[in-house]
Amino acid sequence: QVQLVESGGGSVQAGGSLRLSCVTSGTPFGIVGRGWYRQAPGKERELVAAIRSTTVTSYADSVKGRFTISRDNVKDTLYLQMNMLKPEDTAVYYCRAEKGNGDGYWGQGTQVTVFS
Repeated sequence: QVQLVESGGGSVQAGGSLRLSCVTSGTPFGIVGRGWYRQAPGKERELVAAIRSTTVTSYADSVKGRFTISRDNVKDTLYLQMNMLKPEDTAVYYCRAEKGNGDGYWGQGTQVTVFS
């Protein structure tokens, strides 16, 4: 059974940093990309950052220059380094492993709260 487990969320003052981790257990087949999503109260879930083939990355405009996605293939762990956090970054953050057909796996989410 494949599981994605996030950690590293918490409360931080604006301007601070957090590093999220997402560990994969099991053997997910057919994964072509991984990403971090977030969902704020009353809003739709949105893609924050994505990575393919370890080095090909993309970011939402709202986080470019502040967030960095990376992956450790040996540990099968996905990371999201978040710097210069803003109150509008407050959300539940989810990691995802996506297959080529659009199916995939979600983690359970980790809360990030940024206070001013």
